[in-house]
Amino acid sequence: MSTASSRCFDAAEKAGRKVAMVGRSMVRNMGIAADLGYLHVPDGVLVDAKRLGDLADDKVVLICTGSQGEPMAALSRMANRDHQIDVGAGDTVLLASSLIPGNENAVYRVINGLMRLGANVVHKGNAKVHVSGHAAAGELLYTYNIVRPRNVMPVHGEWRHLVANGELAIATGVPRSHVVVVEDGVAVDLVKGRVSVSGAVPCGYIYVDGSSIGGADEELLRDRRILRDEGFISIVVVIDSVSGKVVAGPDITARGFVEGEEIFEDIRPKLEQALDEATASGARDSYELQQLIRRTVGRWVGGKIRRRPMIIPTVIEA
Repeated sequence: MSTASSRCFDAAEKAGRKVAMVGRSMVRNMGIAADLGYLHVPDGVLVDAKRLGDLADDKVVLICTGSQGEPMAALSRMANRDHQIDVGAGDTVLLASSLIPGNENAVYRVINGLMRLGANVVHKGNAKVHVSGHAAAGELLYTYNIVRPRNVMPVHGEWRHLVANGELAIATGVPRSHVVVVEDGVAVDLVKGRVSVSGAVPCGYIYVDGSSIGGADEELLRDRRILRDEGFISIVVVIDSVSGKVVAGPDITARGFVEGEEIFEDIRPKLEQALDEATASGARDSYELQQLIRRTVGRWVGGKIRRRPMIIPTVIEA
């Protein structure tokens, strides 16, 4: 990153352009690189992003965050017209990065958004603008042969990458028992020159939900996915606490369906019949009746509309 940025600064200086950093992590990381001497910034080239309004468009170069399509990064926000910097016709955006597997949709979404605004987007797919910083197998072998490690623990990548990396180490003479391939959360000890797995610690994603951090779990996320993709149906039924007869409802409310709510009139007679049969056989427990409603409506919606919505039954005793 620092080498590419240094070249960008040098090219901008030769072209008579000013350079501005856009994105908090970019400003922070480039500041650290400059302080450590890894980034050379020619005098008078770097300007504050707040001064961009005073400069002509053809006299500036922006170095931005967001090359992997991160939704809150500067480049993604520019593509969505949600940033103070406007991208338009005549602008050229250079994505000097490799496409990380799994980020394809996010990156292409940013590219499409920028091109829709009229920008010319140059990336690895249409130009030779990036060389991967990840070592190939031959380079790893060369490194292992130079370093001659006693123990190896591959990091960074998917499981298949870790295994392949470990096999390269073994091919250079590292004993198989001295190569550990582990996932996040596995504790590894190095004692007396020997590496070994010693246990595990809890780890995983920490979800940020508004002002709450860490309160969301997989069950909550599953419910939200259902609400997003399938919609929800609410059914309210009032039963007589003495006789068990249905005295009001079922009232059905649906959201997230293309079909109008009148289509749910078809299920009402089936639901009333199921409730009458259940209460006639002695069913009085609210939870039992709620489950009956959920099963009845769920089967009907699955067969009729081909959906699996969230069904929220409510049984009120009066």
